[in-house]
Amino acid sequence: MFVIKPDEFLLPAYRISPFRTADVAYNHQLPKNDWSMEYFSERFSGMEYVLTINGREAIHLALKIYNLEKHDVVTILTTSQNFYISSCVTREIEKFCKWNREITDKTKIILVNHEFGTVYPDMEKLETLGIPIIEDCCTTFFSQDEQNKVGKYGDFAVYSFPKFFPIQIGGLLVNNKNKQISNSAIDKESKLYIQKVLSYHLGSESELLEKRQTIHMYALEQFKKLGFTNFFPINPLQVPSVMMLKNNGIIKDLPALKTHLWNHGIQSSVFYGEDAFFIPSHQNLTKVDIMYFYEVLHNYSKKQS
Repeated sequence: MFVIKPDEFLLPAYRISPFRTADVAYNHQLPKNDWSMEYFSERFSGMEYVLTINGREAIHLALKIYNLEKHDVVTILTTSQNFYISSCVTREIEKFCKWNREITDKTKIILVNHEFGTVYPDMEKLETLGIPIIEDCCTTFFSQDEQNKVGKYGDFAVYSFPKFFPIQIGGLLVNNKNKQISNSAIDKESKLYIQKVLSYHLGSESELLEKRQTIHMYALEQFKKLGFTNFFPINPLQVPSVMMLKNNGIIKDLPALKTHLWNHGIQSSVFYGEDAFFIPSHQNLTKVDIMYFYEVLHNYSKKQS
């Protein structure tokens, strides 16, 4: 059995990130290990990369290079091209200049958001425009395209570790064009912490990815019973960062569903501008966790009938 309408002080904590409370102690006890730096040196061979506090700082350091003025424009393009974009991105841009969602003659930089693990489809076309590109790979650490160039199209690529690993901090800025960038504000102790946690998990990358795929496909099978379907096409080269579900008109009030899910300890949001919503999907979930998600969703859908 699962407790529906739990006491607000006794909620479980299902996050979009695979980080769990138990990871505070677990990560603390991991031995020092900097193998992850070898991983990055091989993956980003010939390119400079720096650890950052988080993905937001990585975006900030990249934007800082261009000496942007207040009237300049950064154009944000996303995989789905609907109007949804995280404020984590827009707030960083607003520290420098304006932003929009369509390339114009005022566009100084294109920031491509490979959205929720799904790669933006027209990167080669964007390359031909001659406009500097920053690739936001925060939700696409493991995703690639057929050209194996995701993260290499732009001047910079930025990553966020908590989206895929059970860690509370950490980002990466990859400098593809060897531009002179400012130092990160991250301290030495935090760097060593990130290195050891990533080294541990990247050491079992294939197992991590298999777990993510297994739980994602199992969840899709369950939620289809309620009428929900996968929003983005499944691509074997791409690893989703969330379970993005197409609502298909089933839930009449998606913001109310979001509240219902949060009230049951399930981090979620509406994919604003689309008839869709998203919930956690990662390697630290079990089939029983998915069954709990199912029951919480089923409970809400029954209240509508």
